Amino acid sequence: MANLASGYLLWFVGRLSRFHKQAILLFLDVVLAPAALLASLHFLLPPMMALEMVVQGAYGFLAVTCFAAVGSPLLGIPKIKLKAYEAVGAIRTALLALFAGLGLWLASLWVGFALPAAVMPLFLLIYILLMVIARFALLSLLLSVLRQGQVRRNVVIYGAGNTGTMLASALRAHESIHVVAFVDDSKSVQGMTLMGLKVYPANHLEKIVARHDVERVLLAMPSASAARQASIARDLVSRGLDVHALPSIAQLVGAEVIVDTLAPFSPSAFLGRDPVNDLRPEASDAYGGKTILVTGAGGSVGAELCRQLIRYRPACIVLFEVSEIALYTIRHEMAPQTEALGICLVPLLGTVTESRQVRAALAKYKVDVILHAAAYKHVPLVEDNPIAGLNNNVLGTRTLAEAAVEQGVKRFILISTDKAVRPTNVMGASKRMAEFVVQDMARRATTTDFSIVRFGNVLGSSGSVVPLFREQIRMGGPVTLTHEDVTRYFMTISEAAALVLIAGGLSLSRGPHEGDLFVLDMGQPIRIRDLAERMILAAGYTVKSAENPCGQIEVVLIGLRPGEKLHEELLIQPGMLTTPHEKILRVQERGLTNMEMTMALRDLRAAVAIGDAAAACHTLETYVEGYESKFQRYPDTRRKRIRS
Repeated sequence: MANLASGYLLWFVGRLSRFHKQAILLFLDVVLAPAALLASLHFLLPPMMALEMVVQGAYGFLAVTCFAAVGSPLLGIPKIKLKAYEAVGAIRTALLALFAGLGLWLASLWVGFALPAAVMPLFLLIYILLMVIARFALLSLLLSVLRQGQVRRNVVIYGAGNTGTMLASALRAHESIHVVAFVDDSKSVQGMTLMGLKVYPANHLEKIVARHDVERVLLAMPSASAARQASIARDLVSRGLDVHALPSIAQLVGAEVIVDTLAPFSPSAFLGRDPVNDLRPEASDAYGGKTILVTGAGGSVGAELCRQLIRYRPACIVLFEVSEIALYTIRHEMAPQTEALGICLVPLLGTVTESRQVRAALAKYKVDVILHAAAYKHVPLVEDNPIAGLNNNVLGTRTLAEAAVEQGVKRFILISTDKAVRPTNVMGASKRMAEFVVQDMARRATTTDFSIVRFGNVLGSSGSVVPLFREQIRMGGPVTLTHEDVTRYFMTISEAAALVLIAGGLSLSRGPHEGDLFVLDMGQPIRIRDLAERMILAAGYTVKSAENPCGQIEVVLIGLRPGEKLHEELLIQPGMLTTPHEKILRVQERGLTNMEMTMALRDLRAAVAIGDAAAACHTLETYVEGYESKFQRYPDTRRKRIRS
């Protein structure tokens, strides 16, 4: 029977229009006015005297009814939703009571009878109380009806400050969410009752969760640091709770700025030397007025090459990129500058592994210079996908280099990496093979000048440790480190691009057919643990360690990844030659012979064609010094035959 009544009420409430709801509230305001007057007379006078006063004061009842009927709509009280009836609604209710009291006073003057002095204030008080109680009673009835058949979720608010109390107030009338308690770390508010809810210390949370079957905790502490919030969130998640954090109300409306607590830092501060960013006349001659094709134009280094090329005023920049979103992004960024300077900007979707597409692009746009930055560079990903990595990094480089010679491209610059030196992973070995390809093409070419620029890690590039550390610090840690003593060479993205462009100019000034291999003087390698700790401190946090157990962010060792080296190298053979640029050195390293190169490419193409990762990696092992395949090697005497 009760369920039937509840169902009927739910149906009835659902069919009420806004006009009907406002009419009900107006009816309450009008009816409660004479009821309040009757109650005040009843409380102050004996029954018979009260009845006599009612008869004599009939005009008074009529007056308060009429004034209430007029004053309530004028003050907009029926338009105030029951869920939103708080301070503003109470003030308007008091004003309506005063207006009705004014009507009662005017009526008593009109008919000439005197009310007891205490009637007026008592009427005002009772009328206000009746209107407030009626609305809260209606709200309770409405919520009980709306909650029929709904699963209510019990939640705890972590943080009893302004944001927490405002959140509790907003959720108090929610149909499906029930706030059961506050939790706060501050002892000054623990034990207090706010919004009808008790504030508990954090160590009581487990009991609260068990007692009220809590599933979700709402973090309402925007003033706490991101590290503190993340630490609390991890602890709550470990207990099986769903955690949601929210900014302060002031931040939501724009009165306060939502600040990224990880303060920006200058990457060059970690280099220990001055960055390279100067223009050289040789580079200006190499690129000014020329058509430049940049492969991997949407990548970290490729995009920066495109940006810096604008300074040399080339005639055309061809953005060659396999990723649609990356190509769109760099084109959208560069278009305003190139249009203002009259530089032609060509976005071209494509891959260096497609021979016909590469040749068509070089022929159509009459490319003068190729900056080959396209490569799969993430060590763990290439380790897990050797066929794709070798096809792109090695065979793609060969395809592009052959097309460059065929189409009369004047300059070809390969972007290489220090991971190509005695590599222990497929990615590094593939880049070493790409260097062999360029050295071999340099010997064969008569019109195209080939060169290689080799450098270390780029600070801030996609997949590098800097953005990874930034994100881990933003989330409150821990910061993951592969080894306590791991080191790397670093440069900024802008410095890397400047080096490549300057080296291209230097090589062009020396004449073709040299196959130069340039290496940047990168200073001393940087210990990655030192980098992590400095980034934590730069973000305004402290490092948690055995010496400082109260620190905010911990550095955790996770072990070297497959194929990762403890220390990178820049040179295979000792000895470097100077160049006109003090930061660029030229090295002479032996490549493969013509026969070795032919056999290596034949074996590699065959392995890639059938997807034989083991055979492909064994080919790398045969020709690349330092690399050892993770696959078991089949009986093979090719290495001895080639090297003998």
